[in-house]
Amino acid sequence: MEELTMIKEEERLELLTTVRKMQELVADILNPDDFRKIKDILLRAMETDALARNQFGLHPVLFDLQTAMILAEEIGLNRASIVSVLLHDCVEMGVAGIDQVRLEFGEDVANIIQGLLRVNKLYAKNPSIETENFRDLLLSFAQDMRVIFIIIADRVNLMRQIKDRGEEEERIRVASEAAYLYAPLAHKLGLYLIKRELEDLSLKYLEPDVFYMIKEKLSTTRAARDLYIASFIAPIEKKLKAAGLKFHIKGRTKSIHSIWQKMKKQKCKFEGIYDLFAIRIILDSAPEKEKQDCWQVFSIVTDMYHPNPKRLRDWLSVPKSNGYESLHITVMGPEGKWVEVQIRTERMDEIAERGLAAHWRYKGVKDGGGKLEDWLTDIRSALETHADSDEQLVDRFKVDLYSDEVFVFTPKGDLFKLPKGATILDFAFLVHTTVGAHCTGGKINGKNVHIRTKLQSGDQVEILTSQKQMPKQDWLNIAVTPKARTKIRQSLNEQEMKVSTFAKEALERKFKNKKIEPEESIMMRLIKKLGYKHVLEFYKAIAEGILDVNSVIEHYQAMEERENNPAAYSAEQRSADTFVSTLPEEHVKDAMDVLVLDNNLKGVDYSLAKCCNPIYGDDVFGFVTVNRGIKVHRIDCPNAQLLKERMGYRVLRARWAGKGTRQYPVTLHVIGNDDIGIVNNITSIINKEKNVVLRSISIQSSEDGLFSGTLTVMISDQNQLTQMIKKIATVKGVKNVAR
Repeated sequence: MEELTMIKEEERLELLTTVRKMQELVADILNPDDFRKIKDILLRAMETDALARNQFGLHPVLFDLQTAMILAEEIGLNRASIVSVLLHDCVEMGVAGIDQVRLEFGEDVANIIQGLLRVNKLYAKNPSIETENFRDLLLSFAQDMRVIFIIIADRVNLMRQIKDRGEEEERIRVASEAAYLYAPLAHKLGLYLIKRELEDLSLKYLEPDVFYMIKEKLSTTRAARDLYIASFIAPIEKKLKAAGLKFHIKGRTKSIHSIWQKMKKQKCKFEGIYDLFAIRIILDSAPEKEKQDCWQVFSIVTDMYHPNPKRLRDWLSVPKSNGYESLHITVMGPEGKWVEVQIRTERMDEIAERGLAAHWRYKGVKDGGGKLEDWLTDIRSALETHADSDEQLVDRFKVDLYSDEVFVFTPKGDLFKLPKGATILDFAFLVHTTVGAHCTGGKINGKNVHIRTKLQSGDQVEILTSQKQMPKQDWLNIAVTPKARTKIRQSLNEQEMKVSTFAKEALERKFKNKKIEPEESIMMRLIKKLGYKHVLEFYKAIAEGILDVNSVIEHYQAMEERENNPAAYSAEQRSADTFVSTLPEEHVKDAMDVLVLDNNLKGVDYSLAKCCNPIYGDDVFGFVTVNRGIKVHRIDCPNAQLLKERMGYRVLRARWAGKGTRQYPVTLHVIGNDDIGIVNNITSIINKEKNVVLRSISIQSSEDGLFSGTLTVMISDQNQLTQMIKKIATVKGVKNVAR
């Protein structure tokens, strides 16, 4: 371990500068003697060499000071959070005890530090947050929202400093986690500037070519963009001043990450993205006049420029759950370009930039933390019920992070907020669990609708129920909110338990009638032999009539007889469940190419994804499925982006090793002139290739004199495939051939 006492000169200077800034920044936040006590503990830690540099070689004391600066300056957290960040490493290394911290700094600081230590243990156990410890991570977060803020600040600090540090593999891991977990968390908490920075930095490390291409293009088009913004703003400024409003206007270019997402979504180049920027009009308004002034500006802007009514977003009347308030409208500006205009006050802008922590500082306004506390309560509830598997919990958590919101009313006029895409069924469970369980449908604005009908903002919703109705399995495909899905699963599990108990009692009665006392060990082997992994599945099959009780008893008697009289059964009569076919060792070695997963892990069972059919030599990644093991996909698989964005925690790095010895199916798409003999020429080339087998061919002619078809060939590796495609492309009349 590099000694911390051997601090580099540039680090020493930066440490002194940061300490001075910190003292000025938190002078009004910390207690008078807090800084002295913290300094004594940190100096003691450095003198005893208790603290180690992280995997990127960053000095821990300097790093924690920088994180505390982000918390105080960019997020606006209070004393307890700042002190906790500075001391949690010292507590973990035993330089200061948790009881000492509780005595000198208070219960609040001690509780936050314990939450941070739980998170540190998770990362020590496994440096990447994957499914098996994600539940524990959420539990740490759910205890105190400030733990989430601190971990986000820590990740922002790390992402800012790792450009030229550590191994590339480590940078990619940190960036991937920031993209799929911490950026969405920042979004949920209203930390939009931090969310934007995390997304951009993640793209910078994960896809540097894309990042620098967009950055360069933004730089080269900046002059023209600034000129356009100035011409758009000028007439608005004139009208707003004439109306006597106090304001300032700024133009904001979209983040590099959001531009890249638009390019992918619209399948176009950078030049095809027209709404690269948004105009923000920020008003200096008294609290009682905020809404009035914002709507006045809206009226002035839409009088001057034609609005797109489909792009109106009113978060003034009903703010987002994270406290975000603003009016958004997209208008047609000069040269026929769409421009987004955001209208808000100084107070609203600070909340939008700095999130919930800024909201808490304003007195006399509605608390923006209530709905987020509800969200954390939902997380706690889901963790406590254990109704979901770890994979299902993570999926629901991520969906909830990304979701936008819709606002609906009850017939009495009560307002409810749900995620975008929520259905009648979700609303029923939001009203009450019993209402949801007995929901048969609903009425939207007086019209009868199905339980799967999606809600729109402004809908007036009434729920219809029946005591005969019970939750069904397909309800899980309808509900999207965490609460509804958790309650549905609980109810289904309870129903399944009742059915299984009834079936178990029926089977036991049959055994008793036949005067058989079943042995549990034989029953368990019988259940496994019949193909059921779980006892509940076995009894459920009996209840549903898939298995006949008498047949089960006959199987049991046969197995019992076999075990009591083993000599009566020859080797030829061995059952299939005990027979194992063994291949010669050299055959096994040749049968599979070597795939190296994650941290040089070999010999793990995997299968190749059907959606992209990867072969040896392709750039690939592994994906951990819920119940089908590890699937290997090509990097350019059509589903790759979706899997990484929505379930990045299941993605494993993968690469091929050894030599390509196995054959893989590859489908080629061919288009060419419908000439006599062209198909024979193509198949002839394939048949001449060594170790290539043509498995199938399908050709269709069209009226324009062309043919299109697919060829499935068995091939060994990427190089052989490339050569094969080149040879087919040289056939006279072939216009295009592609995988």
